[in-house]
Amino acid sequence: MNLAGKESGMKRSESQPAQISPSTATRRTGDQAAPFCHQFYTADAPCAPHFYLKAAIGPAVGSREFRQRMRDVGEALRAARVGMIYLVHSSFAALDSLSILASLARHHRPVGPTVRQIAARLIDGEDHEAGNYTVRYTGLLEAAIGSDAAGLPVKLVSWSSENHHLGRADAAVRLIDEVAALESVAGQRVMFWGHGHAGNVFAIMSQLLTCEPAALERFFDAASVYYQLPFTGLVDIPVWHRVRQLLSCNRHRIAERAYDWVTFGTPVRYGWKLRRDDRLLHFVHHRPPAGGPAHLAIFPPRAEDVLSAASGDYLQQVAIAGTDAPPSPAAWRSWLANRRLGRLLAAEHEPTGLATRLETGMRVPDCGTTLLVDYGTQAGTPAEQLAGHAVYTRPEWLLFHAEQVVERLFGGGNTGCRAA
Repeated sequence: MNLAGKESGMKRSESQPAQISPSTATRRTGDQAAPFCHQFYTADAPCAPHFYLKAAIGPAVGSREFRQRMRDVGEALRAARVGMIYLVHSSFAALDSLSILASLARHHRPVGPTVRQIAARLIDGEDHEAGNYTVRYTGLLEAAIGSDAAGLPVKLVSWSSENHHLGRADAAVRLIDEVAALESVAGQRVMFWGHGHAGNVFAIMSQLLTCEPAALERFFDAASVYYQLPFTGLVDIPVWHRVRQLLSCNRHRIAERAYDWVTFGTPVRYGWKLRRDDRLLHFVHHRPPAGGPAHLAIFPPRAEDVLSAASGDYLQQVAIAGTDAPPSPAAWRSWLANRRLGRLLAAEHEPTGLATRLETGMRVPDCGTTLLVDYGTQAGTPAEQLAGHAVYTRPEWLLFHAEQVVERLFGGGNTGCRAA
């Protein structure tokens, strides 16, 4: 299949950067004795496969060559037994981006004026294709791969996009419920494309599908105050109770499927846990710094660079542990559930350590294959670029992404993560 890009492997840095995480590989990939795998932050050379690509715009969307190559993608997906594709994000991408940028401004004051400028332009007029899957994009992908006649639907899924553990956990639970309701033949694969923190929703989902019963009980017990009325025991958010029963008693209903996870600009946040047939691929908009390790991002960035997305996706870089916007204590059930879930999903990462984590410049997570993609100079206003975070959902990059997904996931590449 024709790939629209040039690639080079990464080389280990000769420098000795500061390291936050414990140095053992077991701790970096997740302590198997712990209930959930955790992601740690380090500037060391990544332990997972990663490649640098210079992407080139392909044929015009809708042109004859575009249609033919996308049909080839569809045939390859069907040959790999993919039976469903989900696109996951929400219409609140811009608001979530503001909360992340505000956190960056608090820890690096020179970018404050830039953040305010971006915020003003976002509020004045949001471009809904900037960092957001749309109905139009979904229809374009579905029609281009020829799914209407071959049974490969593409479905757009929205979630709250709340920037905290509970928001992402709630989305993971609802996605499991969605997949459990699928009518599909044995052996069919389910594929997820997730933009931004939707990829971290997938990470939680991957762990819920693989964790031991005791860990599963700890997860649902931690969140129980959110979906179950205290003292009375009345369940007022039934989907949580339904999925708890499913994973405890009828996991075979979803375990028979294999999952393909594709993330776009997902911040390095949670650990992942893949089963033998699961596959994971990350796209990250990145321009290697001059004279430094190619896999790292520069921190702190210059304000003018954030404004122009000079080094790639700044939201992917900074929206790491410590940048959450927790529920208000006034919503005490959500606040308490979020706090308890944080102790399970990211116990090591205190908010006070954010500046040190940011200094690592970590782009590549410990699980999956990461493509560090230079998309070139991005035109448009800061609101249209979202600090480099909007490029992934632009229709002109659909063919590039689709071809890379097929090649990397089904062309014999390494998943880059130990199977459960």
